Amino acid sequence: MTENPTTPEQPAHEPSAGPAPEPSSSHEGHPAPETHPAHPAPAGDAAPPAFTAAPASASAPAPAPAAPQRSLAPMIAALAVGALIGGAAGGGIAAWALSDQGGSSSSPAGPASVTVNDPEDATIVTGVVAKAMPSVVTIQVAGGGAQGSGSGVILSDDGYVLTNAHVATLDGAAGDPSIRVTTSDGRLWDASLIGADPIADLAVIRLEGATDLQPIEFADSDDLNVGDRAIAIGAPLGLAGTVTEGIVSALNRSITVQSSAVPEAPEAPQPEGESPFEFWNFDLPGQDRRPSPSTSTTISLAVIQTDAAINPGNSGGALLDEDGRLIGINVAIATAGGGQGGAGSIGVGFSIPANFAQRIATELIETGSASHGLLGATVTDASTAASSDVVGALIDQVSPGGPAEQAGLRSGDVITEFNGVPITDQIDLTAQVRVLAAGDSAELTYVRGGRSETLTVTLGELG
Repeated sequence: MTENPTTPEQPAHEPSAGPAPEPSSSHEGHPAPETHPAHPAPAGDAAPPAFTAAPASASAPAPAPAAPQRSLAPMIAALAVGALIGGAAGGGIAAWALSDQGGSSSSPAGPASVTVNDPEDATIVTGVVAKAMPSVVTIQVAGGGAQGSGSGVILSDDGYVLTNAHVATLDGAAGDPSIRVTTSDGRLWDASLIGADPIADLAVIRLEGATDLQPIEFADSDDLNVGDRAIAIGAPLGLAGTVTEGIVSALNRSITVQSSAVPEAPEAPQPEGESPFEFWNFDLPGQDRRPSPSTSTTISLAVIQTDAAINPGNSGGALLDEDGRLIGINVAIATAGGGQGGAGSIGVGFSIPANFAQRIATELIETGSASHGLLGATVTDASTAASSDVVGALIDQVSPGGPAEQAGLRSGDVITEFNGVPITDQIDLTAQVRVLAAGDSAELTYVRGGRSETLTVTLGELG
């Protein structure tokens, strides 16, 4: 999406399901209005869970509770213990002790199963799936005259689930959605929206009356390397429990996608240009249930790029490492044609890093909203300025008294690095600023008069 880099940021109308969307321009001088969750957490609930990354050597989590006549617990327990040991160099897993080697077939909308016909020849991926499958859910959403499906990951044993905001709100069409969730053992749950953050495209829902669910285990996404194995689990095209494998293709990639904020005012004018990135969460086989976009505002996301196949319905699902830990929440794919419905996965998919997702999820559960950093500057692409001999984010203006000005930045500076991440344009800078919370400090490298300098800035709050 081509942004107008020097157009002042316009205050957005307050959405009903989370904070206001990031503006389509790159101006950060005027905070958007404060917003509130559509469904606050019920009073009297226990303290929100703390989601922490477990060490790589941690033992496998307890198996998911068995549902009558659909028990996967014996097989999952055996696989989760044996899946990540031995035999990896040969591509197989040795010495599995399976108490149940049978698999069950299921319809696309039915419970997911992990079928192992030859345990001696099973792979690392099989073990990852056995460990993580009980923590991945399929989500059906209806509201605002639309309906669709996506995926999610379980955060706590009492029913908190993380997904994309565009899944939970049907691309912003539903401020008060009706949500049904299917867990991997075939149980159906009603769920309510706890909070949605369109700026991060993340939302938390809660399954009503849930207990003893199996939470996903978080990895430290800051430790990822390009080339690491990446395994996706979700419900593409409504096919629950689908597994795909690939690698981490790139880190700190920046993309722009359409905001999922629920509008309360007429749609804003569509900026010129078209983004090749699609959410791809609502298409179902033989059906066209994708709602019309409710807002044309775009957001900038810092993402993990992967070639693991991601398709409609994978949104909100898990991207995992080879230990079965969450490294990202799948959010979008690139399409060759640049239009919705034009193609499936072309091996260019994107996931929101687990560390960022973890912070947003915790804040949504605790308060119903999430915080994002504000630099307080209008920036453009340095590559478009004849005076610049480096790529980066060129500061056009700084907001009087804002964080950028207070840190010593001024018009004409070119920001080339943010907390160690290379900055090549204004989208990179906006995405990285939004990853941090208000009040966080960041180290910036910038070029002024041909000289590279470094400073520390304390971010404001995008209201």
